[in-house]
Amino acid sequence: MKVMRVLTHSLPLAFCAGLAAATIAAPLFSPVAAHAQSAEAAPAPAAAVTAPVSALYAALGQIQAPHSGSFDQRAQLLGPVVDKVYDLETVLRASVGLRYAGLADADKQQLLGVFRQFTVARYISSFKPGGNARFTIDPTPRPSPVGSDQIVTTHIGAADDSDPTEIDYVMRSGPQGWRIVDVLLEAHISQVAAQRSDFSSTLASGNVQNLISLLQRKVKAFSEG
Repeated sequence: MKVMRVLTHSLPLAFCAGLAAATIAAPLFSPVAAHAQSAEAAPAPAAAVTAPVSALYAALGQIQAPHSGSFDQRAQLLGPVVDKVYDLETVLRASVGLRYAGLADADKQQLLGVFRQFTVARYISSFKPGGNARFTIDPTPRPSPVGSDQIVTTHIGAADDSDPTEIDYVMRSGPQGWRIVDVLLEAHISQVAAQRSDFSSTLASGNVQNLISLLQRKVKAFSEG
């Protein structure tokens, strides 16, 4: 496989294991992968599709470099990159499911804010200073099975790992360019679907504050881990 680049600071194996455990019961593709357009668009330049993943991985390399600072300092570095490369509102909407449409605007904004903190904190907790895992990015995206989304394939493993783990990114084009809307482990296990399963029981009572409190507890646990 042709490789666009290899970094020596990247996704740790613990992150892969955690994603696998969280998504083991998830369906093959999450609702975000079912995005469709009525008009058929011209193929996107590959570099534009893969650029957000490259930017994310570069930032993850920075936060796990030796002496990269405290949890808060690394969060300040990573947060703006997450804002740029992820479509967090789309990810959150798909993770919450049908209940999202019925939420008050103020609740949506509060939930989105804490979901952003959760997303950043999870990466910060997974990418410890001094990590030396490495990953590769396939420079040629492939079409999603449905709709106009694209999938960027990456692999992660130690420097001497002959069987690295595949982690794919579902990319969607919008007003702000191509952005991540889901993460797939081994090409099919959806992080969004796993989050939807996790969030649904918390939202069963219909009180969004329960989910906000859950995410705040997770952020606190990540920051203390």
